[in-house]
This record gives sequence, C-alpha cells and structure tokens, in this order.
Amino acid sequence: MNDLIVLDTLDLALCLGLIGIAIALSLWRKLGLETQLAYSAARSLIQLIAIGYILDLVFAVDNWLVVLGILGVMISIASIVTRNRIDQKLQGLLPTVILALVASSAFTLGYIILLIVQPDQWYEPQYLIPLGGMLFGNAMNSASLAGDRLLNSINQNRLEIETYLSLGATGKQAIASYQREAIRTGLIPTLNNMVVIGLVSLPGMLTGQVLGGSNPRDAASYQILILFAIVLVNLMTTILITEGIYKRFFNQREQLI
Repeated sequence: MNDLIVLDTLDLALCLGLIGIAIALSLWRKLGLETQLAYSAARSLIQLIAIGYILDLVFAVDNWLVVLGILGVMISIASIVTRNRIDQKLQGLLPTVILALVASSAFTLGYIILLIVQPDQWYEPQYLIPLGGMLFGNAMNSASLAGDRLLNSINQNRLEIETYLSLGATGKQAIASYQREAIRTGLIPTLNNMVVIGLVSLPGMLTGQVLGGSNPRDAASYQILILFAIVLVNLMTTILITEGIYKRFFNQREQLI
C-alpha cells in the first residue's frame, strides 16, 4: 500500500503519447488545435519539471524567506494572468487584483496553518507551498470570471446605471445586482465541483496522496480541508475584486466614469 511506483524517464516519455493522440484527434477532426496542444504540452512539461527541481531545493534549504519568495512569485504571476483575463487596459486594475489575491489567500492560509495543520514551523514548505499554490490557482480563476462578468455588465448597461444614478442611487446601489451576479459567476465552478466531488470526480489532492501511498481516509480529510479553503478564498477574492472594479468606474461624486 505504501510502496510508491516512481515514474522514470521512459514513463514520462510515454506520457507524451497521450498528447500525441490528442494532436492526432485534432488533425482527424480538423480542429486546428495541433499547435496550441503542442505548445501547451511543451510549456507545462518544462514548468512542471522545473518546479520539481526548485521545490526539491526549497525543501532542502528550509528557510522562511525562500518559502515566502516562492509564494510571492506564484501570486505575482497569478495576479498578472488575472488582470490580463479581465482587462489589460483598465487603469489601476493590477494593484486591485494583487490586493484581492493576497488578502484572501493570506487569511485562508493563516487559518489553515495556525488552526488546523499546525506544523512544527509555520513556514514548512511541505504544507505552505502546495496549499498556497492550490488556493492561488483557484482564486485566480474565480477572480477572472467574476471580474470579467462585472466589467462586461457595467459596459453593456451604462444607460441603465446612469438612470439609477439620476434617480438618486449611489454607484454601489446602481451596480448591486451586477456585482452579486458576478460573484455568483465566479463561484459556479467551485459549487458545481462540490456537488459531484467523491461521486463523479476524485480531485487532485486526494488522487495525488493516494498515488503517493497515503491512507485513502487521510487523503479524504486533506481534500475536505482544501475544498472548504477553496470555497472561502474564492468567495473572498470575488468580493474584493468586484469591489475594486466598482471603484474604478465611479469617482468621488458617485459619477460613472
């Protein structure tokens, strides 16, 4: 049960056969995805191999500055990707995204590390980096969905919003329904996953721990932890990101910019 089957170089080479089959299917159906599949596969292969070596070094160094540095790089990349998915031209959006991701992730990670996992050292990379990575990735996706939805809603309904403002509503009141819908949109993938998790899908953390030789019950416990943490970080992030976008569209006089 605890013997881990290690994948060697040949096994990793055979993994490329899966992408090869996908490319062949794209050619067969004339989907035009061959270049994108090949590029994405090559990039993910390089990134995953690189992070494997980097984390091996980080674990050996065991220094809190190095751990926080890795987390800082991860969240910086997540923030830039989120900004680009929402709108690259909206002024002041990147600081808003960074604040939303850092605040929600720091609170959730702090809760997990200090109250639940309680490792010997709060910065132990074995826990902090994998948990942080999962939270950053999910928060990035939710923020992108919510931010894009709110941005489009405001741009497409400017006349309606200005009508509310002319009737005495504040900017916050004028976009309240759009903000709520944007937050719901950001949470849809998470809520859908919660409904079928364990019945239809076996999520990554549980699967990875079981493949690594962990007891399935222990793996399920950790999956519950990360699932509920993702719910919280996604909800906090979508609230903060929509608040930030709202402030980008209204001046101090509650006028739509």
